[in-house]
Amino acid sequence: MALITGETNLFFPLIILSLLYLIISKLITPKSKRHPPLPPGPSPWPIFGNIFQLGKSLPHIALANLAQVHGPLMMLKLGARPLIVGSSPAAAREILKTHDQALSGRAVANSLQVKGSKFHNLSLGFFDECDDPWKRVRSVYKGEFFSSKILDAQTEVRENKIMGLVKYLGSKEGQAVKIKEKVIFTAMNILSHAILSRDLVDFEGKGMGEGLMENIRKFAELGGTPQWADMYPILRGWDLLCLYKKLMDVFVKACAVWVDLVKERRKSTNDPTAKRDFTKALVESGFSDDQINALLMELFSAGVESTSATTEWTLSELLRNPKVMQKLRKELAKEITGDTIKESDLSRLPYLQACLKETLRLHPPGPLLLPHRATKTCEVMGYTIPKDSIVMVNMWAIARDPKIWDNPLKFMPERFLSSELDYKGTDFEYIPFGSGRRFCTGQPLATWVLPLIIASLIHHFDWALPGDMDPAQINMSDKLDVTMLKEEPLCVIPKLRRQFIN
Repeated sequence: MALITGETNLFFPLIILSLLYLIISKLITPKSKRHPPLPPGPSPWPIFGNIFQLGKSLPHIALANLAQVHGPLMMLKLGARPLIVGSSPAAAREILKTHDQALSGRAVANSLQVKGSKFHNLSLGFFDECDDPWKRVRSVYKGEFFSSKILDAQTEVRENKIMGLVKYLGSKEGQAVKIKEKVIFTAMNILSHAILSRDLVDFEGKGMGEGLMENIRKFAELGGTPQWADMYPILRGWDLLCLYKKLMDVFVKACAVWVDLVKERRKSTNDPTAKRDFTKALVESGFSDDQINALLMELFSAGVESTSATTEWTLSELLRNPKVMQKLRKELAKEITGDTIKESDLSRLPYLQACLKETLRLHPPGPLLLPHRATKTCEVMGYTIPKDSIVMVNMWAIARDPKIWDNPLKFMPERFLSSELDYKGTDFEYIPFGSGRRFCTGQPLATWVLPLIIASLIHHFDWALPGDMDPAQINMSDKLDVTMLKEEPLCVIPKLRRQFIN
């Protein structure tokens, strides 16, 4: 996303360099064997390519509109860099399955891969290729954080944290609250308990983790700032905006939250009585402090924002669709016999699961997934994909395609009740967690936490909007950072239902 979001910072002196680059590249490029044609696409402007056709903040929508004209596999230019976009299930299958090996590189922003970087090739999101070090990190994630055994051991913690959210909201009965903000604090503590064996914040955001998410957002914003070096490889290695220093300042502030705890885990390596959490597992696996910092930053960044945003989108859709809300309440009333909802109850709540699937269809946290990179030239759907092209799948466009979905813009959970579509990344018309080598490792945890939060909010509360606002008037516009967020935060007023017990 670093190459197509944010303001385009263009510098007139570099236009001359760009012209020279284009001229030289034409002169030195040798003639080669005939290849299939490049994918179709809009005509690029000199120097700048198609960057002005992507819009400032909603590239998933701009790319979907362009695909209507140029087809399901198209090519644009970001300066001199090819951008390949797939916008159909067939194109997604080719990119994420058939040619997954050749197209599973990562397009890492220049500001993150300067010499001596504390981020580059340390966490899953910033590995250039799916090589042995990448496989090692992924293996530790799967074995020490997202395995069934580890997740089962954390069940009670997750249930308690979510019940803590319910009780806090109960104390705010009749008051307007920004629901996303409170879910952020809950998600932070669910993760921090598994990672660091302690809570980071209370429901007012106070505690040792105060300011962590603000720093993570600043890091994402800086990392997403476009640079000429991202669009013109000849300038690679030049940090003209001094972004790396700014990134490091924010990174150090974020990592200060857990630096002392990492030191404690190193000291207790040989202590069999010491509590074992994910940080200790990383220490025992031989990871350096730099890599542990990068991995923890990645986990909090990816896990917290997507959980809170999806909860906010779901509650918004339920308020706007009272018949769906009523049907979900009936299911909960029928299946939940106790005063609280347990993870063991979730398998008996198919309509709840359908509501979550429908939210992820309409409002996927990563509408374009994270950008891939072609590690070698290959042929896809009869077109040549040049080496080092940026490759994206417009999951947002696929999930709203009327050729695939009936009434695609309507929130209709019923469409999933008789469907076998799931989250595993094998059905390319529905891939909210991606697919292939770069499939989201956090999917198993997300599909436990999200339905439990949503069910608890609906089971324990009636919800109203400030000023007796009509739910149909809720602004459903989105904005895209790394995660797709509601442009206007959802403010709601909780009213306790009789099921709640203090």
